[in-house]
Amino acid sequence: MANEWFESVAVAQRRAKKTLPKSVYGALIAGSERGATAKDNTTAFGEIGFSPITIGQPAEREMSTEVMGQPISMPVLISPTGVQAVHPDAEVAVAKAAAARGVAMGLSSFASKPVEDVIASNPQTFFQVYWAGDRDSILERLSRAKSAGAVGLILTADWSFSHSRDWGSPEIPQAMDLRTMVKHLPEVVVRPQWCRTWLKAGWKPPTLAVPNFATADQSAPKFFDAYGTWMQTPPPTWDDAAWLCEQWDGPVMLKGVMRVDEAKRAVDAGFDAISVSNHGGNNLDGTPASIRALPAIAEAVGTSVDVLLDGGVRRGSDVVKAVGLGAKAVMVGRAYLWGLAVNGQAGVENVLDVLRMGIDSTMMGIGCSTISALDRTYLRVPDGFEVRP
Repeated sequence: MANEWFESVAVAQRRAKKTLPKSVYGALIAGSERGATAKDNTTAFGEIGFSPITIGQPAEREMSTEVMGQPISMPVLISPTGVQAVHPDAEVAVAKAAAARGVAMGLSSFASKPVEDVIASNPQTFFQVYWAGDRDSILERLSRAKSAGAVGLILTADWSFSHSRDWGSPEIPQAMDLRTMVKHLPEVVVRPQWCRTWLKAGWKPPTLAVPNFATADQSAPKFFDAYGTWMQTPPPTWDDAAWLCEQWDGPVMLKGVMRVDEAKRAVDAGFDAISVSNHGGNNLDGTPASIRALPAIAEAVGTSVDVLLDGGVRRGSDVVKAVGLGAKAVMVGRAYLWGLAVNGQAGVENVLDVLRMGIDSTMMGIGCSTISALDRTYLRVPDGFEVRP
């Protein structure tokens, strides 16, 4: 199964569910509280339609674009996700897959692989940070990423530490010690494909350290130590956000914007890009789907910053819809993690190929030859779809 091509992200998800231990898969699909926002992120795309043409479809379609100064082969970026224990190669495999398909990489500061290794695999890497610790420690992480060659910075601010889930939160162990491995053994042994993958890698249990939080005075902390630092740090102010932009010599994105007024303040603070995002439904439940908030935000900021969309993208047609409503590109998270779980680097490449083919066939069907020409006129958006905060 691992070597078979999957033709859609939905198939990749089904195979990932059969491949991964129950708790690992549960962590990938989880949304906060009752999961209303996580569900709306995907279902909202289904409310948008197209008016296809039959004669005169463009023989060739061009989908390359540029985001935050980086040329990419299609309007898709890898969204940063933390501690990718679904595969031993983790973020390095994702970075290699993205590079092979001409896609830029977003690397989480909570990643399981060092920033140096990831950038060596994909020079088009944006380093993501949370406002965690004091300014000196943040600067040290930024300096390390810059020295490694990161081409841009992402500040993720759409998180309010809402963990309650109606179906139960998956357990994340404090450490992968013998006692923990024995405890989780029953759910692991029934997933032989996942076990074989880790055995081939030398059976090194998934690391719970976060190497990109390491400083000159501290080795890589465990996940919950770094997480505790983040939770105990007062949330950033707009002055903090402006300060961060000033410290980075290059483009900076603010991820987590869902309001027009905040989008405008992000422009004033010096950000070069914003991502309309609700953290994949893992932040404040009851927040509308990010695609619903996109049109008003894109209209409000115009071309003053690059506007991206993050949340619920599962198909190439979803990408076309987001670009048609004002996004320069989209960021994908869960989709590539399912591909990674199923077949490592090749699985991520498979997901990116699925999205590329979907973008291409949709553009052909609606009669659009270049991604830059996409706008609302190609879409059928029902009344009441948008949220205008």
